[in-house]
Amino acid sequence: MLNIALFGPPGAGKGTQSEFLINKYNLFYISTGDLLRKEIAEKTRLGMEAQSSIASGGLVSDEIIVQIIEKTITDNPDSNGFLFDGFPRTYIQAYILEGLMLKLNTSLNCLISLTVPEEESVARLLNRGKTSGRSDDNEKVIPNRLKEYNEKTLPVLQFYRDKGIYVEVNGIDTIENVNLSITKIINLVLGKSLFNIVLFGYPGSGRGSQGKALAKAFGLEYVATGAMLEQEIAAHTETGRKITDLYENGQLVPDEIVVQLIEKKLANSTGVKGFIFKGFPRTLVQSYILDGLLKKYGSSISKIIEIEVPTLELISRLDERSKTANCMPYDNSTAKIVKRLQEHETKTVPVIQKYNQLHGVIKIDGLGTFDEVFQRISAAMENGIKNLR
Repeated sequence: MLNIALFGPPGAGKGTQSEFLINKYNLFYISTGDLLRKEIAEKTRLGMEAQSSIASGGLVSDEIIVQIIEKTITDNPDSNGFLFDGFPRTYIQAYILEGLMLKLNTSLNCLISLTVPEEESVARLLNRGKTSGRSDDNEKVIPNRLKEYNEKTLPVLQFYRDKGIYVEVNGIDTIENVNLSITKIINLVLGKSLFNIVLFGYPGSGRGSQGKALAKAFGLEYVATGAMLEQEIAAHTETGRKITDLYENGQLVPDEIVVQLIEKKLANSTGVKGFIFKGFPRTLVQSYILDGLLKKYGSSISKIIEIEVPTLELISRLDERSKTANCMPYDNSTAKIVKRLQEHETKTVPVIQKYNQLHGVIKIDGLGTFDEVFQRISAAMENGIKNLR
């Protein structure tokens, strides 16, 4: 997901550049003014609260604004990202946006500031005022607008300088050259971004074999918790011995061990394009853990894909597999197969529902040949990668 905040004084050309960014990167435009007017026009609860504040001569509270922004983001899970215009305006709002992004398992990638000398801003606004019909595009009001922008915005810009995501662009250049400068900045940002896939599916859906093939085809690192646990056992590590003891006593491997292995994998996988996660997260708790792990490494989930296969077909596949040399201990009886399917239903389906609500889950038909299913998933992934460019 690509999230950008676009700043600049009145007359800097934010409107023109916003349109360029929205079209080029398929971003959803978030203007607090537009959102407030929409909520008021639709007479929503938040809109009525905002209208009440405005009618009494007060400012709309940050509490109302952040709820409207959160609602807008969650209502548009298919968007490739968001372009913020007019938010955050203050130092406090900068912290609010940080918290909101963290809650939604994403982050602001960069703040782009269009720099324009004050005399140029004044000249542009006066020229625009000849045709815009805006009451604030006049010699009396313009100095106050510029003063307010500088006083309120400087602390916000410093906030993002300290975070290392603040970038300046010369706003007095031609529109085409400003477009080019912004494109270069975003390409650098995207170059640092990992493409992370979480692959879901019931046991027997083929997510393991598909995950390995997709990782190879797209140059991603394959992360399968089961395989990592087996590797620790085979290597006779201290962790492997703990895992063996747990298996022999019929106990599940605790999240603490699994998370340590995943974090080790992330830390040691330098120079990769991203990850495909299979078998993790299995529970809601693990979903929060994965969000936190990726956040620690400055990343987040890019796409969530679920391979859908009818229950009878799943049972048939698992039954066939139980008769082969590749049969795993947890697939060697009908009772164990049914238990695995039930566990997925009770523990993992709520995770998928959570992700679907926050980000949207891509459903893939898992019936057909291996190559047919592979092509369906590949098409969804290629579309996601294309949208990030």
